[in-house]
Amino acid sequence: MSRRRTVDAATTPPAAEGSLAWLRSRRDRDGQPMLDETGFAAGERLRRDFGLASLGGRLTTDWDAFGSARGHTGAGGMTPSEAAGAARQRIERALAAVGPELAGPLVDVCCHERTLPEVERLRGWPLRSGKVVLRLALAALARHYGLSRAAVGPAARGSRHWGAADYRPRA
Repeated sequence: MSRRRTVDAATTPPAAEGSLAWLRSRRDRDGQPMLDETGFAAGERLRRDFGLASLGGRLTTDWDAFGSARGHTGAGGMTPSEAAGAARQRIERALAAVGPELAGPLVDVCCHERTLPEVERLRGWPLRSGKVVLRLALAALARHYGLSRAAVGPAARGSRHWGAADYRPRA
């Protein structure tokens, strides 16, 4: 016998609101937002690139084939095809940075606007595990985009000198 999951209004975003925006507006039992601002910004950036790259399928005519008055979009002097190619490359780099285990849930939620219960069901995860995985994935994505709260790498080290802690050079 298989267990059937019920999806109610408390776990499903309204049709007009995206999955990430809905999760950001929700609070956990401690009153904290389910998604922090850096995770939300990273997810929205991935979703925007996904739309730019036209990876969701084309619904209209490819106007790039006809050319434009100047031949460029004005955004960095790229044609729409070049802008889509650049967005695809950004997506590939971002998904490679987060790793294959976290890339799938990111694409499902951020790009395809699937709900967490739907992702859990599709991937065979336990109930309510999607929030944890999504938070980890968005944190890794935010780190890739340089949006994380704590600085890492050279920015975190600050300046270095060989003097004592209270050393001040003389001018």
